[in-house]
Amino acid sequence: MTNQPSPKPHNPVDPEITQVHALSFGQAADLYDTARPTYPAEALRWGFGDTPIDIVDVGAGTGLLTRGLIAAGHRVTVVEPDRQMLDKLTTITQGLTGHHHGNAEALPLPDAYADAVTAGQAYHWFDPDKALPEIKRVLRPGGHFVPIWNVRDESVDWVQRLSDIVGSSAAELTAGLAGAPGYFAPYFTDPELKLFAHEKSLTPEGLVQLVQSRSYYLTASPQRQKEIMSGVSDLLANHPSLAGREEFAMPYLTHVFRLSPA
Repeated sequence: MTNQPSPKPHNPVDPEITQVHALSFGQAADLYDTARPTYPAEALRWGFGDTPIDIVDVGAGTGLLTRGLIAAGHRVTVVEPDRQMLDKLTTITQGLTGHHHGNAEALPLPDAYADAVTAGQAYHWFDPDKALPEIKRVLRPGGHFVPIWNVRDESVDWVQRLSDIVGSSAAELTAGLAGAPGYFAPYFTDPELKLFAHEKSLTPEGLVQLVQSRSYYLTASPQRQKEIMSGVSDLLANHPSLAGREEFAMPYLTHVFRLSPA
């Protein structure tokens, strides 16, 4: 029996909506870099190993994943479609091997360029039928594609209530689907998947900034933005885990997928 993709969209949002949301972050590049979590070192170690390798970080944003990979000793080239995000990344990131303004669907890189390709909080914005062949093209023999997502841990009550207010993002939906058989077929085999507990310390203002850095807020109408902020304010003021606290931890589960070319 051949390994066929399951009957579902790769990305759980309309392509036109995806494009609008994917390019919405540049207007909030500073906020994004401050509010979003990094990635745990043990997750990067599992995904990429301890030996320094050549990695391409696609949809690298402001470099939250990039800097973790460089700190681990890897040689990292970034590709980012949003010029403002890329400018922020290159300003604050030391030790880049290379950087390119471009997208996953037409990677501005030669064949067999890297030992690994990754995407942190980004694969759900890609057109998989164009991006996956490109990712496969730039991988060397024996290389891996390693998409990664930080997903809010909704087993924690206040986090679930936050999700009820703001809704689920494309990242959270895709991370939940990507382990299904055939999801990355026919270009890649079914992935190995490992989850890592992670957290980011936040103040009440930091939680507001985190929500304001998300595409669903950035692209919402003024009325919807007002509704979201009202709900977040109410949560901060009244939930027993948050009320009166100057600092608290946002819990995440970091999903690391490791795929081999088919």
